[in-house]
Amino acid sequence: MANYFIVGASSGIGQAIALQLANGGHSVYGTYNTTEIQSNHPNIIYTKLNVLDDNISYEFLPETLHGIVYCPGSINLRPFERIKPTDFINDYQLQVVGAIKVIQSLLPKLKKSENPSILLFSTVAVQSGLPYHSQVSASKGAIEGLTKALAAEYAPKVRVNCIAPSLTDTPLAASLLSSDQKREINAQRHPLKRIGTAQDIASMATFLLSENASWITGQILHVDGGMSTLKVN
Repeated sequence: MANYFIVGASSGIGQAIALQLANGGHSVYGTYNTTEIQSNHPNIIYTKLNVLDDNISYEFLPETLHGIVYCPGSINLRPFERIKPTDFINDYQLQVVGAIKVIQSLLPKLKKSENPSILLFSTVAVQSGLPYHSQVSASKGAIEGLTKALAAEYAPKVRVNCIAPSLTDTPLAASLLSSDQKREINAQRHPLKRIGTAQDIASMATFLLSENASWITGQILHVDGGMSTLKVN
């Protein structure tokens, strides 16, 4: 069985991935920053960690890692004119610099395993171009570029992929799905006519981390109900 490190595993997609991996018999080391969680699952260990802190100790992790999943993100949808440059910087720090720091620190542990994998997260808005998404798209666009660059640099040893979801029913998106009307409007925007679930994304994540995806790297996988590629009534 494998060892996986999931940054941001206390809720939403990160928590769903942790549970799927743990239920598969793998050992999961998950982190939380503000949302503390106590897991009763014997295969999950949670640790408080702020990825933007300097001099982070990773002594709680095993010597060998088979996969890293970086989940932290934000959804700040506002008109471009109302977004301060510092807001873009703060998003970039969390979503891009945080991922870079984690990956750089843990590459030696990854390289000790067979078929190691890194999984990052983008958004459907990067490819589709959506109004009021400039802040999140700027950071996630950088994540997509980072994914492909790292996949090229560390092939054939380490696989690096990225999932780009559409709107998913998680605590992060709660304000966008806070009423039946909002849920229905957002569901109808997707060709598959429903909102994505954390389990939808976690299923793709666990596949990409597994041996079954051993010939997949440098990919941006759109798990988005068809929104990025299909135009239907």
